[in-house]
Amino acid sequence: MRHAPIAMAAAAVAAVHVAPAATWLPAVRRVFPGLAGTGAADHVALTFDDGPDPRSTPCFLDELRRLGCSATFFVLGEMLERHPGLGRRVVEEGHEIAVHGWRHRYALATRPGRTAAEIRATAALVTAVTGVRPAWYRPPYGVLSAEALAQAGRCGLRPVLWSAWGRDWTAGASARSVLETLEPDLRGGATVLLHDSDHTSAPGAWRSALGALPELVGRCRAEGLRVGALRDHGVA
Repeated sequence: MRHAPIAMAAAAVAAVHVAPAATWLPAVRRVFPGLAGTGAADHVALTFDDGPDPRSTPCFLDELRRLGCSATFFVLGEMLERHPGLGRRVVEEGHEIAVHGWRHRYALATRPGRTAAEIRATAALVTAVTGVRPAWYRPPYGVLSAEALAQAGRCGLRPVLWSAWGRDWTAGASARSVLETLEPDLRGGATVLLHDSDHTSAPGAWRSALGALPELVGRCRAEGLRVGALRDHGVA
């Protein structure tokens, strides 16, 4: 039954056609909560995109160690290829590593076959570098195409988007703005999207997510919520 969630995701794409997640995620949350990362009512999944980046990812790893919680890192193949030791550190420190694609490409502007090839290459690289077979795939910009979903299934990857984001990629983002943006959707079962790299964002934008982490985790724990990786989230 491993591919059942992928088949459901494909049905969701067929129903809404191909569009940025920011446009149709609310509807997906209602009809396909697993695709939006809705999990256990007492848990919040913490996820980071676009690394590993030697300028910033170590800061997140240090802070997560201090806070005593794990996270899921959706890596880009081109970044992992450049910094394999950092990818290994992610896994060695108890975090989960997942596939974000080789480059941060917009699927609607990508020639046929390229997205599938890049998912396959990134999944293979993650396994070769870390010794761990990845379980999750999150498409760049949240744009899910039929090609991406089919290749995710062939690689044994489950597609997942998010239910709360901090808009931490903008030049004007701050720790306060990240927390304020997350607040309406920060509840038990949420999957939080942040970025541990500014590789595809405004220079230095990652500092806003890093600065928000202590209060984000603190707020969740004050509400009796566990914070951790997707593997512990109980996604539907």
